[in-house]
Amino acid sequence: MKKIKLITDGACQGNPGPGGWAAILRYRQHTKELFGSSPHTTNNRMEMAAAIEGLCALQEPCEVEIVTDSEYLKNGITEWIHGWKRRGWRTAGKQPVKNRDLWQKLDELAGQHRTTWTWTRGHASHADNNRADELASTAASSQSFSRGYRPDVQSPSYGLRDDPEPDLLFGGDVAEG
Repeated sequence: MKKIKLITDGACQGNPGPGGWAAILRYRQHTKELFGSSPHTTNNRMEMAAAIEGLCALQEPCEVEIVTDSEYLKNGITEWIHGWKRRGWRTAGKQPVKNRDLWQKLDELAGQHRTTWTWTRGHASHADNNRADELASTAASSQSFSRGYRPDVQSPSYGLRDDPEPDLLFGGDVAEG
């Protein structure tokens, strides 16, 4: 089984606002950089988009270490999701889970691989995290995509829905468990 390192980051200009995501895939000496954008989204949705798109890029089941600077992403997929599923996609406070569509897609994709999730401090000395931040920020400001990027037809929309749940309007890396 191939061992892949996936470094992810999301960015948003305003929250909500124009957003960008980036995923850097490393396998042996090979590196692939992916990035994309959404015109109206939240930072949390872009953090999740980066992980989803990075996992979608893999052609076969792999052992994947996902490196993120988002505690929301890491804690959500490794800890909180189990309770959400048991409670019918409700938080411990009985509220609907924010970004449920993306959590479900991420859970499905992560289940196709052997994943480990690693948190790193953002804007610190992690070169790949800094590069992912640069790509995500550029994608957010230019509303661009990496060359040759084609979204998977089953990928969820990363923008806010026309009828967003009220709590979707408040992004940021806040605890939700």
